[in-house]
Amino acid sequence: MGRDETVADFDDIDIKLLELLQKNGRTSYAELGRAVGLSISSVNERVRKLHDRGVIEGVHSAISPAALRLDLLAFIFVGWTDPATEAPFLERVTKEPSILECHHVTGAWNYLLKVRTHTTRDLEAFLNSIVKAVPGMQRTETIIVMSSAKETFHLPLTPSPWTVSAR
Repeated sequence: MGRDETVADFDDIDIKLLELLQKNGRTSYAELGRAVGLSISSVNERVRKLHDRGVIEGVHSAISPAALRLDLLAFIFVGWTDPATEAPFLERVTKEPSILECHHVTGAWNYLLKVRTHTTRDLEAFLNSIVKAVPGMQRTETIIVMSSAKETFHLPLTPSPWTVSAR
């Protein structure tokens, strides 16, 4: 959604289209039209507008990490005290394909990385050659994931019962 948009800015058809496209981005416009009661051309127009508004940022294929033998998932906290460390750190991590996510966080750490590698040896090499090689890097903490009960890219499109803020 655009920065100033909320779920309330979308009608029920937009929400349903977004739900269906999150489940399967390859759903045909004919199928989408049947699901929401619109013609193919109307669906095409709505989806185009959702793209134009920045609501849909792209269409991607979900690839199985196991199929690529990227079996090790780790979260890595990184920290430093010198603000000059941030720019070279971000330059390095934004170019590294093993880093799936990089988040600026609150608390004792500066950033949190989500990383996939093949083995613990690869993770060690990654830490030494990518993360710890950044000048000014002071500390890291790595958490290795044993298993994942849930991992999704799907965003909530309707308010949950516990939601207290206005959307």
